[in-house]
Amino acid sequence: MKFGGTSVENGEKIRHVAELLKQYHMDGNELVAVTSALGGVTDGLLTTANEVSKNGKVSQVKEFITDLSKKHYDAINVAIDDEKIRSECVDSIDTRVDELEKALIGICYLGELTNRSIDYISSYGERLAAPIVSGSIRSLGIPSQSFTGGEAGIVTDSNYGDARLLEDSYTLVKSKLGPLLKENIPVVTGFIAHNKQGIITTLGRGGSDFSASIIGASVDADEIWLWKEVHGIMTTDPKIVPESRPIPQISYIEAMELSYFGAKVLHPRTIEPAIKHKIPVRVKNTFEPEFPGTLIVAEQKQIEDVVKAVTLINKVALINISGAGMVGTIGTAARVFSALANAGVNITMISQGSSEANLSLVVNEDQLEAAVAAVRSEFTTNVVGDVAYDRDVCVVAVVGAGMDGIPGVAGKVFYSLGNAGINIIMISQGSSQHNISFVVSSDEALDAVKTLHCEFELDKQ
Repeated sequence: MKFGGTSVENGEKIRHVAELLKQYHMDGNELVAVTSALGGVTDGLLTTANEVSKNGKVSQVKEFITDLSKKHYDAINVAIDDEKIRSECVDSIDTRVDELEKALIGICYLGELTNRSIDYISSYGERLAAPIVSGSIRSLGIPSQSFTGGEAGIVTDSNYGDARLLEDSYTLVKSKLGPLLKENIPVVTGFIAHNKQGIITTLGRGGSDFSASIIGASVDADEIWLWKEVHGIMTTDPKIVPESRPIPQISYIEAMELSYFGAKVLHPRTIEPAIKHKIPVRVKNTFEPEFPGTLIVAEQKQIEDVVKAVTLINKVALINISGAGMVGTIGTAARVFSALANAGVNITMISQGSSEANLSLVVNEDQLEAAVAAVRSEFTTNVVGDVAYDRDVCVVAVVGAGMDGIPGVAGKVFYSLGNAGINIIMISQGSSQHNISFVVSSDEALDAVKTLHCEFELDKQ
């Protein structure tokens, strides 16, 4: 069971989580809890580290540490009512806060912040939360121990900031946590791991879900539960369409498509271990635990529910590379993709007409300048005539395994958008047919989502 930042935001919520875990434990379940940082802590750590690396103000570090300590002391006082456990927890927090302060002061004097340092600093959010969650469980009379991801056996490469899992992790986690499960509820920090040298690494933002999935696969869990502040995976963002509803069941492939296409409920790599080990994943609401949530399973339910969800990605930009010289010139696309890869640019969508006279790409907005510069410097000859770009765009994706082999879904998508007067700038559909994604201007994006949500009657049970 993984609990996100809003589930462990403060002492009251941590107490609620501990009581929830106790209830499931008393019902005869063997559990591992994976915790995120307290609300706002990771952002605070990263902002402070970034600022002090530039301004070198030790006073700012001292002020931040005082606030951080108070936040965690307050949480301890509310979440734990046993004086002895409370005192142990305070000692544990003090030790870690002291290490963190030294590291931040070091960054002040060095005036630089490496990826390795960022991983080390950002790991403290979870490392301060886990002892409090574990202490709260113990104060309810259930044995519990807290572990960092690395201590629990999650080992990665040294790609700081977005480390890749090493296969040994599954065996290591099983040997560390397996023997404890009969009596104990281990609490493991989400998001963080360590490399073979024992140096802290992180699994990327949102990586707590990934941690839970790795641990679930390692201990042969019956299900992996991701507790969040939502009822499950929704048919679309409720902020855009208030009538959107939770999807009761969805396949792994659909959930992966949705996570890649901007649905923030799941970390894109989260369910890889679950898929590999065929473990169902359930997304539930911490504050309404009786609600069944969304179950993510291997089977794809086809015909019924052709389209499962509509999702919107903003903060993207469109690049259009065109030129008569591209027609029939072998290797043009390869050069474009190599140039962008070398510039560290991730491509979200690709579309090329059969005429080969232009190639359209969607990239993250913050990588636009690097992308345009990379393509322009690659093609100094007359092969490419123009590299144009547009920031005012969004990607809309229609996702559903039922679309595979069902005629007319794309027709229905584009007919309904045409009727609503929405202009489509670019279209991309993979041969998997699990999604149709397209680009529209930013000012028409919300209308596009509402139109499609209504067209496919996603608000109906």
